[in-house]
Amino acid sequence: MRLTVRGVTYRVETVGHGPPLLLLHGFTGSRTTWYPFAAKWAAHFRLIMVDLLGHGESDAPADPQRYAVEESAADLSALLDRLAIDSAHVLGYSMGGRLAVSVAALYPDRLRSLVLESSSPGLADPEARRNRKELDDALAEGIEEKGIPAFVQRWETIPLFASQRQLPCEVKERQRAERLRNRPEGLANSLRGMGTGVQPSWWTHLSSFSFPVLLITGEWDEKFCRIAESMAKQLPRAEHRVVPRVGHAVHLEQPDLFGTMVMDFLQGLDVSSANEGGWSQ
Repeated sequence: MRLTVRGVTYRVETVGHGPPLLLLHGFTGSRTTWYPFAAKWAAHFRLIMVDLLGHGESDAPADPQRYAVEESAADLSALLDRLAIDSAHVLGYSMGGRLAVSVAALYPDRLRSLVLESSSPGLADPEARRNRKELDDALAEGIEEKGIPAFVQRWETIPLFASQRQLPCEVKERQRAERLRNRPEGLANSLRGMGTGVQPSWWTHLSSFSFPVLLITGEWDEKFCRIAESMAKQLPRAEHRVVPRVGHAVHLEQPDLFGTMVMDFLQGLDVSSANEGGWSQ
């Protein structure tokens, strides 16, 4: 289905019965990131899979400021209202994780729990943010100038995704197809408006998160393992799980283990009853 909130339209799919679980994909992804887990997870939870702004079939506004994590977090809160959901478990991967932390910081009452895969609360150092913004702006210009196919070819070769070269061909092709369905203006403006260099740092908010948090990182993703370790020290109710012999995209590289890890965490919580519903498009 398509839901319009705060002047923009999102593509949303819901499936399953039980407590709501909001799923937020990473940069260049879409709601289809979560399709491999839908059948198993929907037996216990009502999944809300969203194409974030500039991605998939959601709107791609011309103003980069409309993508800011504060704006996108407000959109997600409004989407939950439209779906008559007071609070939800939230799972975010990479960029989607940064947005999930933003929702947690700005709308803490809307979260029952938080699962972060290979993500962070942003950059605390102003100089690091400025440097990252310059890199993201240059990457955005390249996307607009050279188009999506050229960008995806380059994106797949960055060191962050080196471990994904070992994936089966059909998995790599599925992810490439997901990335190629995006639009140049959407990805470029997402980088400009929601990139790590422009979002606020939420590090000082972590100690106020009262809900349970699961941090998942891959052993070979050393940078995000260190970030998760630092986060776990500040979060009151955090668990950090490191998955052996994988990199940044744990859900892609070890899907069975990832899916089980998420369900074990969520089902272990004292969850309350929530809205129920079937598949909706």
